[in-house]
Amino acid sequence: MIFDEIKEKEKLVSKLPKIKVISYLRDLLTYVANLHERINLLEKELSDEKIKQVNLKANCPTSKLPEWVDKSGEDNKENPEEPEKKKKKKKKNSGSGNKAKKALIPTEVHVTSNKDCSSCGYDLSDVKPFETFSRIVEDINDFPRSTTITQENQERVKCPICKKKVTTQSESALPKSDIGINTTVLLTYLWVWAAISLPKISAYLNSFFALTISTSGISKMMIRVGNILKPVYFEILEDIKSGAIMYADETGWKVRGKLHWLWIFANKRSAFYWPDKSRGGQVIEKLLGTCFQGLLISDAWHAYLKIKSEKQTCMAHIFRKIRTFRDAFPSYYSIIKFYEKLKKLISDGEKLQLKRNDITEERFLKKLKILNTKLDDLLAWKNPNEILADIIRKVFRQREYILTFIMHPDAECRNNYGEYIVKKGILKRKVSGGSTSLEGLFAFSILISIYQTCHLRKVSGNKFIKTSLVQYIRTGKPMLLSQYSE
Repeated sequence: MIFDEIKEKEKLVSKLPKIKVISYLRDLLTYVANLHERINLLEKELSDEKIKQVNLKANCPTSKLPEWVDKSGEDNKENPEEPEKKKKKKKKNSGSGNKAKKALIPTEVHVTSNKDCSSCGYDLSDVKPFETFSRIVEDINDFPRSTTITQENQERVKCPICKKKVTTQSESALPKSDIGINTTVLLTYLWVWAAISLPKISAYLNSFFALTISTSGISKMMIRVGNILKPVYFEILEDIKSGAIMYADETGWKVRGKLHWLWIFANKRSAFYWPDKSRGGQVIEKLLGTCFQGLLISDAWHAYLKIKSEKQTCMAHIFRKIRTFRDAFPSYYSIIKFYEKLKKLISDGEKLQLKRNDITEERFLKKLKILNTKLDDLLAWKNPNEILADIIRKVFRQREYILTFIMHPDAECRNNYGEYIVKKGILKRKVSGGSTSLEGLFAFSILISIYQTCHLRKVSGNKFIKTSLVQYIRTGKPMLLSQYSE
């Protein structure tokens, strides 16, 4: 259709005078030029919109694996068209359930005797068994029909020396509380570590233990326990501040519908959660001060620039963004090439970090200098397209913090450990949808810090909290983690 119309117009134009033909062609060229300009403008708008969508997707959380490694644990293939090898099928397990409990010593022995034959109904009560089979069964106590209620009579005496009145303290419950110490520890575990909502905790206690506690009563008890254990909470922070490596991250948290932030600071043996209305640098200064002697690993949020320290940016975040752009613009081979070179550079950095003790310091520094030179050359990419130029600008902003991890033997080039720590808080947020009060969120932060730290140190969080609360009943001060031993 279009070609037929063009031919008809050519016939009409051929009959016109030359002056009119020239004028017609000039107008046609102007129209074509305007069309080209309009096409370029539309392509630019489409590209900008696509970049916005890519940037939104690029901030999805990472897994524990490096961003450049597939879930299978193997590096991403450079040639996606190459057929994958067939994976061997895993053998199915012959059985299921828990392993045999042969090592357990039974506290009770039950003998089940045959009364009647299951086939003919004959009375077997007087027939001696010719063989006995044994098995170990592990179970919990039967569900109580009522709770254990005790009356605590506390005596008060007058000291003959200082003339002060001394009252005995019962260790079965916190002062002026009608909830026992064991129930209190169970409440903290269910609310914090198991991430169960208050209504479900109340229903669980009523169903399995015949114990009736309102959600308001549970909430008040959790806030009280959190306030008692504050010294342990800030002891954890001091341990992190004195460490060699610190991981940091933050996540949003709603308090009565208003946005707050749950910060985490952690190392391999301690985890500290802090709620705050702000996501700014003043939170860093308030908690960590203006200087940290070790290495700070984060996702390069600008608030972390407030503290003076060596910093390592999370390469998982950077690689994820590049991969998102690469997948959105598959025709731009330069993005794929840039990604592969940067991935190879970081991989070489990890290998150099592992070899540091096997080579001389002079050789190590020489190889590190070569890697820095390669990174500078990579960022000086000649004639990059618009998308690659934007990627290079993002990477260049983190240039100073990309290869810092090589100088620290136990450091990582990614913040996946920090994200692993913050996920424990995210689990609670998904269950509860946020908090109804800042006091409740602060109590949760204190208790989750203690439980997570105990978990990292392979210490029972329940036993520690009970021991710490018992010492508080005796002395008025909770037991610190540094004083505790199982």
